[in-house]
Amino acid sequence: MPPEWAPHERTWMAFPPSNDTFGRAGSQTLGRARAAWTRVARTIARYEPVAVLADPADVDTARTMLGHAIAVHAVPLDDAWLRDSGPTFAHRPDGSVHGIDWIFNGWGAQSWAEWGKDEQVGRRVTELAGVGSTSSVLVNEGGGFHIDGRGTVLLTETVQLDPGRNPDATRASVEAEVHAQLGIRHAIWLPRGLSRDYEEFGTRGHVDIVASFTPTGTLLLHRQDDPDHPDHPVTRFLRSVLEAAVDADGSPLTIVDVPAPTVIEEEDGFVDWSYINHYVANGVVVLCAFDDPNDAEARRILQAAYPDRTVELVDARDIFAFGGGIHCITQQQPAPHPRAVP
Repeated sequence: MPPEWAPHERTWMAFPPSNDTFGRAGSQTLGRARAAWTRVARTIARYEPVAVLADPADVDTARTMLGHAIAVHAVPLDDAWLRDSGPTFAHRPDGSVHGIDWIFNGWGAQSWAEWGKDEQVGRRVTELAGVGSTSSVLVNEGGGFHIDGRGTVLLTETVQLDPGRNPDATRASVEAEVHAQLGIRHAIWLPRGLSRDYEEFGTRGHVDIVASFTPTGTLLLHRQDDPDHPDHPVTRFLRSVLEAAVDADGSPLTIVDVPAPTVIEEEDGFVDWSYINHYVANGVVVLCAFDDPNDAEARRILQAAYPDRTVELVDARDIFAFGGGIHCITQQQPAPHPRAVP
């Protein structure tokens, strides 16, 4: 699997359907969700092609909102978190691209989730992309792991070893499958994720809101500085775990803390707002913005990590209100490796 900052063929997203998460047709909340997803899609489309899945009932609305430059495909949907329901793209040995179709079961068969349609999305995307696919035996989501492009993957015990996902799994069995599918050789396990991810509508510890690698090998890590937030001790604990870890080459990690936004609470409780949940595309880093004083500091850190890319701030508060961030709603399709046979 090439890292996210490798050249892309396109970005895949999904258009929020009418459901209990976003609201029903005609509701203000559904309109807010669609507007937020559209802002992200239009930003990315200035840098690379974007393809969006829309439930058949929403195709016309999606095309009107997204504009003619973004391709819209009619695909039945339960939800719109394509990082998780969609495939993970990787290179075959000859350099061509194929999709890894993980088993998707609604983030561990959670009582509120529906996934009858979304469990088919991975295969459908690979068909639309015109590439082959490989089916995995692992229940897994794209937001549940992150790679450094040098052989290392970040995993979370409460995700891949979740009884609702893989009840008979062990660290060894998960690593064997992940390494085989992604072409990597070393796993770093986090014991947990952020606090809000363990509430009713959480993913139980996705790593893409906690930590992310960069092209230099530096690891960006979410840091909560307010002692009144439950993630204040959590982020320090996670840092201690990562400080004791090594990468695939046996080298210690170089960690850069990215401070959380200064806002810690909204009407429904503590927020899990995080700048780690950004998306890297051709020539751009699409960074979550929160109209917060720390937006500028996050932008500075990401610009230093990606000096050859433009850092675009996109308001992500509505996306987080529905349960995720910019990384959660995007999925990269890498370009074929130069060695690929035409």
